[in-house]
Amino acid sequence: MIRAVFFDFYNTLVSFDPPRQELQVTACREFGIALNPKAVPRGYWFADDLMSRENARLPIHKRPLQEELAFWADYEAILLKMAGVEVSKELALQIFTRLRQLDRRLILFDDVLPILRILKDRGIVLGLVSNLSRGLDGHCNELGLTPYVDFAITSAEIGAEKPHPPIFLVALERARVSASEAIHVGDQYYADVAGAKGVGINPLLLDRDGFWEGINDCPRIRSLSETVNYL
Repeated sequence: MIRAVFFDFYNTLVSFDPPRQELQVTACREFGIALNPKAVPRGYWFADDLMSRENARLPIHKRPLQEELAFWADYEAILLKMAGVEVSKELALQIFTRLRQLDRRLILFDDVLPILRILKDRGIVLGLVSNLSRGLDGHCNELGLTPYVDFAITSAEIGAEKPHPPIFLVALERARVSASEAIHVGDQYYADVAGAKGVGINPLLLDRDGFWEGINDCPRIRSLSETVNYL
């Protein structure tokens, strides 16, 4: 019996407004690069997978400045290459730097509050488990998540990133459930699925864009509404 559901935060519960692909197009345009917005989501898929693996090796924000910048240059260059544009690492870093300067705000995906209400009504303990270098309380208040979420933990608080066990073990402790009684939902295979499986939590891979077609060792869902099928 499932008694707790944990959620990743970025790209699982929240996205950006304007969307990430529009921000990429805007930033690239300033450097004379025409980018097809429809190709950008696949680029982000590759780049975000790289980031989840690198974070597990050594958190990006904890690296020496030059090493951190080198990572973000690689991240942007891979993203653009998979979106059909090849640039130098130097230009990639300039584009990434400009991208971070563009105005944006966090918004919830449309399926978030409906599924949280359903799960809450069923008495399920709800938690957020995120690789963030800061706390989530402010975001939860601003986005209207606070009434539904029983706890939110980040790697900044625990001192360990997904997929490493400590952050998941703390989530189980706070939810007061065993691993077999919990589900973890996230959009990254390495950080979310492998991490959850590593401690015995049932993983659900959120695949909104259908890019994880090769994954067959865990359930894939296209919408958070499908979570109820695995309780």
